[in-house]
Amino acid sequence: MRHSFDRLEGDSLRIMAPLDSTARKQAGEPAPPYRAAPHNIEAEQALLGAILVNNEALYRVSDFLEPPHFFEPIHQQIYDIARSLIRTGKLASPVTLKTFLPAEVDIAGLTLAQYLARLAAEATTIINAVDYGRTVYDLATRRELINIGEDMVNVAFEAPVDFAPRDQIEDAERRLYELAEIGRYGGGFQRFETALTTAVDMAARAYQREGRLSVAQRDERQHQRQHATGSKDPRGQSPGRPRPPLRAPSRVFLKVCSDARRGRRRRAGSA
Repeated sequence: MRHSFDRLEGDSLRIMAPLDSTARKQAGEPAPPYRAAPHNIEAEQALLGAILVNNEALYRVSDFLEPPHFFEPIHQQIYDIARSLIRTGKLASPVTLKTFLPAEVDIAGLTLAQYLARLAAEATTIINAVDYGRTVYDLATRRELINIGEDMVNVAFEAPVDFAPRDQIEDAERRLYELAEIGRYGGGFQRFETALTTAVDMAARAYQREGRLSVAQRDERQHQRQHATGSKDPRGQSPGRPRPPLRAPSRVFLKVCSDARRGRRRRAGSA
């Protein structure tokens, strides 16, 4: 009996040894670094500066770039207001934009009026406006892909009883299709054969949906009808209400601005 107990105790020690070593190894490993969402603050600043210097730069990116594609909330509102002014035939400049934005916002020690003036002053050319716009758009697409992937993982772990895996697959396919369908860049003039092929493909997809609009198109049509009739917006705002206040700038954005200011001071001191 004693021999059996000794053998059992020895087996237990051999089993627990690798578990203890694994626990010690995991405890000693450094935590993985936090991964920020893909973004490029400098590209957003360069694009906005180009638009403020020459309003014609907007038409090079307006067919595929929307305000939500910007990572920084302040840039989203600057682009939205500038686009509205330009489309109504008005000038979008630091002087005209600052009247539509709250003056109390602090951006790394700069007021919003000073920040707009800095964007325009550091914009050198509008030749690269399309490249900057594509960079902003591509990074926004990657962020949305991350969101879709995270939602898929979370739903798969904690799926309701009435949400079958096939329904989850169809929902993911729908979201990916909408992401690929909305906001494509690279428009402009096309050959007749290319335009005809595109039209036939779109008609085939509509026929497969039995003539129904896609979810994104249906929501956009509904929003346009409600805006035209002055009814309440489904997102909770009336068309005539003012825009929501700006959120505080992100830490990444403030760090980029601070680094840029320190670099300019060092260059000025060396000169």
